[in-house]
Amino acid sequence: MDRWQYLIVLAACLAVTLPLEFGVGARVYRSPRRLLLAMAPMLAVFVTWDVAGILRGHWWYEERFVSGVRLGPLPLEELLFFVVIPLCALLTYEAVGRILTLARTPGRLTYRWPDGLVRVADGPGARPGGGGHA
Repeated sequence: MDRWQYLIVLAACLAVTLPLEFGVGARVYRSPRRLLLAMAPMLAVFVTWDVAGILRGHWWYEERFVSGVRLGPLPLEELLFFVVIPLCALLTYEAVGRILTLARTPGRLTYRWPDGLVRVADGPGARPGGGGHA
C-alpha cells in the first residue's frame, strides 16, 4: 500500500477538484491550449530543478513510497505532482472567479450543461430556457 500512497493522494486531488470544471464551470479542461501555455513554463523550471537536485544528491525519493516507474532520475509520481497540483490550483482559481462573478450578476442561478452554473434573467424580457452567460 505504501507504494501507491503518492498516486492515491494525487488521484484524490483530481477527484475533489473535478466537479469545479463541470459543476461550477471553471473551463480549465475545455481550454487545453491555454492550460498547456500556463503550465509549460512551470513544468520546465520545476522538473529541471528537481532533476538537478536528484542528480546532485540534494534529495531523493524513498523507494517504498513510489511505484518504481522513473523518467530518467525522476519518479513518475513527482512528474505527476507537477501536473496535478497546479491543475487543481487552476481549477480552484477559475471556479472562485466564476462564483464571484455569478454573485455580482443579477438573475436566477441555475445549472446548464456544459456551462455549469449560470445566471438567467428573470422578469418580463427574459428568454425562455435562460439567456446569456455569466
